[in-house]
Amino acid sequence: MTALKYLQAYPPALQDQVRQLIASNRLGDYLQQRYPDRHAVQSDKALYTYAQALKQEHLRNAPNLDKVLFDNRLDLTHRALGLHTAVSRVQGGKLKAKKEIRIASLFKEAAPQFLKMIVVHELAHLKESDHNKAFYQLCEYMQPGYHQLEFDLRVYLTYRELPASL
Repeated sequence: MTALKYLQAYPPALQDQVRQLIASNRLGDYLQQRYPDRHAVQSDKALYTYAQALKQEHLRNAPNLDKVLFDNRLDLTHRALGLHTAVSRVQGGKLKAKKEIRIASLFKEAAPQFLKMIVVHELAHLKESDHNKAFYQLCEYMQPGYHQLEFDLRVYLTYRELPASL
C-alpha cells in the first residue's frame, strides 16, 4: 500500500481513491482535467500585487503587507508551502513590525486556484494565527471551496513526487 504523506489526515476511503488513480496511472489526467491552466503571476512584484488585491478585497482592516515573494528555499521537506512572518526591527527609537509572506517557488508552475489557496491561507494568518475553526472559516470566506482546493493541492503534491510524473 502506497504511503500518502500529504493525505494522512484524510479518511482511508479518500486515500484509497487516490491510490487507485495512481495504480491506474490516471492521477495526472485527473489533475489536468480539474486544473488545466497555469497562472501568469511569475515575479515577486506580480505576487505582491496579487496578494495586496486579495487582502484589499477581503481583509481591509488587517495589517499592511510589507513584502510578498516567491522563495525557492521553502520546500516540502520543511512542510512549508507558504510562510507568514512578522519581522520586528528597531528604526530610530521605534520598533517597527514588518509583515512578510513567502510562497514556495513551486507555485510558479501551479494552477491559479492553488496559488490563490496558498495566498489566502497566508493572508488569513494576518487575522488568525492558529489553524482553528475561525481560521478555516476565514479561508472559506476568502475562497469558497477552500477545503476541496486544499485536498486537491495535497493530491497535486503527491503527484509531483511520483517517479512517473517527472
